[in-house]
Amino acid sequence: MNQKILKVFLTGFMVCPFGCSLQAKDVRVQAPAGLMCELLAEPSCVKIGDPHPEFSWIVNSNIRNDVQTAYRILVASNMEKLNEDIGDVWDSGEVKSAKSVAVAYRGRALVPDRTYTWKVRIWNARGAASDWSEPQQFKTGDVHGGYETTRYPLQKSKVRPVRVVKQSDDDYFVDFGRAAFGTVKLTLANPGQARTIVVHLGEVTAGNDAIDRSPGGSRRYRKMNLRVEAGTKSYTLMIPHDKRNTGPKAIKIPKEIGEVMPFRYCEIENWPYELDQDNITQLGVHYPFDDEAADFRCSNRVLNDVWDLCKYTIKATSFCGVYVDGDRERIPYEGDAYINQLCHYCVDREYTMARYSHEYLITHPTWPTEWIMHSVLMAWADYLYTGDTDSIRHFYDDLKAKTLIALAREDGLISVNTNRVTDQVLESIHFHGKLRDLVDWPHGGILGLKEGGYGETDGFVFKPINTVVNAYHYRALVLMSKMADAIGRKRDAAYFSKAAARVKTSFNHVFLNQQTGTYVDGEGTEHSSLHANMFPLAFGLVPESYRQSVGTFVKSRGMACSVYGAQHLLEGLYRNGMADYALELLTATHDRGWAHMIYDVGTTITLEAWDNKYKPNQDWNHAWGAAPANIIPRYLMGVQPLNPGFKRVLIMPQPGNIKSAELKLPTIRGTIHVDFVHKPGNSLIVNVELPANITADVVLPKYDEAQEKLLVDKKPLTAEEAEGRLRVTNIGGGRHQFVSGEGL
Repeated sequence: MNQKILKVFLTGFMVCPFGCSLQAKDVRVQAPAGLMCELLAEPSCVKIGDPHPEFSWIVNSNIRNDVQTAYRILVASNMEKLNEDIGDVWDSGEVKSAKSVAVAYRGRALVPDRTYTWKVRIWNARGAASDWSEPQQFKTGDVHGGYETTRYPLQKSKVRPVRVVKQSDDDYFVDFGRAAFGTVKLTLANPGQARTIVVHLGEVTAGNDAIDRSPGGSRRYRKMNLRVEAGTKSYTLMIPHDKRNTGPKAIKIPKEIGEVMPFRYCEIENWPYELDQDNITQLGVHYPFDDEAADFRCSNRVLNDVWDLCKYTIKATSFCGVYVDGDRERIPYEGDAYINQLCHYCVDREYTMARYSHEYLITHPTWPTEWIMHSVLMAWADYLYTGDTDSIRHFYDDLKAKTLIALAREDGLISVNTNRVTDQVLESIHFHGKLRDLVDWPHGGILGLKEGGYGETDGFVFKPINTVVNAYHYRALVLMSKMADAIGRKRDAAYFSKAAARVKTSFNHVFLNQQTGTYVDGEGTEHSSLHANMFPLAFGLVPESYRQSVGTFVKSRGMACSVYGAQHLLEGLYRNGMADYALELLTATHDRGWAHMIYDVGTTITLEAWDNKYKPNQDWNHAWGAAPANIIPRYLMGVQPLNPGFKRVLIMPQPGNIKSAELKLPTIRGTIHVDFVHKPGNSLIVNVELPANITADVVLPKYDEAQEKLLVDKKPLTAEEAEGRLRVTNIGGGRHQFVSGEGL
């Protein structure tokens, strides 16, 4: 027998000409995991209406740089047939493809109200076949009823108190540690006659273990009576409806859940018997959430606390099953939902709530001009993180209208203060009423006073043709072109691309003050605000020769924007090489920062505004204030999808002065781990663990002008250079180490 063949036969490995060991073809790879049907990891608990549902899975392999080269899907009418490897509903056969995300069902017609089961196996880069995955069941609903994103039902989590304080013979104070939307459940042993106890729930303390019963604004407090019968029984407190957040436009809580309110603290009066941690539970309502899916830790304590605050916010504010603007109104708004969406993607492997919220807002839009165009941004984010074009295809015409290109004058710039805003245009975007430019919220002046705030627009001078609205218009056109291309609308893609180029040229001609090197607020004013400059930075409108002057101006204004504006300010800073300043804002301890919310205000869910003084009617449960939940993974740790469905990923840490950090990030293709050790100005060591069937571009700073190489897996590698950074491409799955600077 040939010695080389004998060696493979005996060891199961063969040696390549370069000296690395390769597994023989007959070595089996791991079974796929993380199965999803219609983006649902647990599809058996809902009914799916899509007659051609999409399947996704995670390719498992410990072999570095491994990829899927083929797959086979079986769909069966029952588990018995599937266990016998019979796909009596659909057997895809061996399909030569690397696709593991959004693979559409192509079998015989699915029957309504049936339970099906499916599984998948794959072949890897060396032709080795995996075992079959664990089976997954899914149920059909009305598969002929038209398009609709399927959501999970809401669920309740039981939270025990962190403290129970007996304040008198019959009064107790209870602290659950964090606020949640829900109610309380009490198990009480009443040895005497029936009695009525008084229960107080609230978000804010008045100090000395007492609830603030006049918290002001939209902070929540309720007092309720509860009749306790003789004997030992359990009671779930029934919370009355609030007229403000149960109006016609509000998202209603399902009847089976019951009304909820946000609270952290509970007081109980007129209970002379024992009450401890076993007697009372906070029932928190939220969308299904995997607390272990994502994590971040670093050498900066403040940033760790900010991450924890923002991550928990995404879970706690999901109590409606749709992204809403906190508890005051419970109404979805596009600008809020976009930030919520990006954050949700970074803290859980969950996509259905984001998609449902986005699609709801397409047909239930709100009044700000920029919010209309946010629908395009949300559609692109959905595609980028899921790799699934279903939603884009269904709402394609709506999305084209949401770019507001119908309002463009000859140079491409738009305004809602012209006769171009016709009934036909409003109908095309599903809006009834008057569109108004937002810029940020609340506004100053009379409108701001009505809303109860000082204004968060940095003195922005509102003009019919203004910088912020047209920055959004440019971004919407760019993304619409990409989406048109993704679904094969090549002519539309070229049209929107050309329109975007026209807007960019006009934007810089009309708004860029070449003498000051900054953008003015609008046509007809010389005033420059933070907002007029941070949005062009964030959306890629600033010519390279003006980035420094615009960046310097932006830094001079500080955090002169709301918690909503902070999302785009931080994106603009990180996208333009100002990571050090971005980190300063993320960890700031003044009253325009997240640390202030935690340490000074004492909230456990992000606020609607930086502080009550900036918006006295604010609530304490707004996910639009949770931007760090996506900014930290996407920019500080630098992990973002470059291709839809994370087929290709960018890893570009921008640590600022952070000395060490580690990230666990869920994606539709599996979990990505990144950690680094950083000597500011000296070196950066980055460790990356990628799922199989994925490639990465890794970008690190260069620490001297002569540096041309990075150390990749302990070997020097010449890298591409751009804007003071070095890039290596086509890094495959598995564990890798990258070193830049000292020690190279």
